[in-house]
Amino acid sequence: MSTARMQQPDTPAAAPVSPSPAPASPGIEVRGVSKSYRRGQRVLSDVNLHIRAGESFGIIGPNGAGKTTLFGCMLGLLWPDSGSVSVAGLPPDHLEVRRLTGYLPERLTFEPSLSARQFLAYHHALAERPRPQRAQEVEALLTQVGLDRAVWDRDTRKFSRGMVQRLGLAQALVGQPRFLFLDEPTLGLDPEGVLHLRAQLREIKARGVTLIINSHDLAQLERVCDRVAFFRAGRVEAIEDLGSPTATVTRHVLVVRWAGANPLSAEQLAAVATEAGVTLMDNAEDALRFSVEDDWGASRLLGALLKAGLPVASASREEGRLERFFQRNGARTP
Repeated sequence: MSTARMQQPDTPAAAPVSPSPAPASPGIEVRGVSKSYRRGQRVLSDVNLHIRAGESFGIIGPNGAGKTTLFGCMLGLLWPDSGSVSVAGLPPDHLEVRRLTGYLPERLTFEPSLSARQFLAYHHALAERPRPQRAQEVEALLTQVGLDRAVWDRDTRKFSRGMVQRLGLAQALVGQPRFLFLDEPTLGLDPEGVLHLRAQLREIKARGVTLIINSHDLAQLERVCDRVAFFRAGRVEAIEDLGSPTATVTRHVLVVRWAGANPLSAEQLAAVATEAGVTLMDNAEDALRFSVEDDWGASRLLGALLKAGLPVASASREEGRLERFFQRNGARTP
């Protein structure tokens, strides 16, 4: 099923990358939603959620927990057996909601024999964007998602999984959505693509767009989400507020160990941390703990430590808060 008809504009604008702020909306309300498929298979059981307008909301849980089914109900693609869903105070299948919504599905299907440029122009027309700005907006979107210009006119059937994912995000952004649903957005992306996506999501959120993300990539969710709901057996088991004072939303801890004696003084370690743009949290006898922004920050740190003369033996990422949250709730029995 093509998703482009869900990305129509609410007002014409010149640049697809910088939509003007939208009026405040009530966000998304899920009230008592239950859903079963054939043979009585219960997928969702009395789900209640309030996703605030402008926040980044993550959904995590084991396979078969009902996450994708919930997405379908919030998008108006599936009807719950009981309960209701509203988006900006309207039913999810309302035409105005369609104009406000962008969707990147987990399994992408593109129209055959179209290049990336043709594909996006086609969906630009379906979204009723202004024709005189079509070429400009299409190129701006392809640039925004980091798709190499050399492949813009290549048949999409020859695209790698990561290239398909980038193009799918561009298509989801065509209508300048106020609500952006992303189902496994990092699927198939290389590390550079993941970092680019993370930066894009922060920019999109800064414009007041509500992000709803279903992903198994806990580390990425911890870096971009305000709150995360844990799903299990069709129910919301818990909701974690990553914006609380105890959260580590955008950074993680790298534990570094070395061989032999540590030749660096506390002053030298502080200088290395400053050079690498990280924070030294703990200088113990057997390990150093640094707060780093991302994987590239970790790489810079290790390079600086080796250059300073520390015989690094190992470096590992300390378990993140969201990973502990997942393990704590995943260990529960139904």
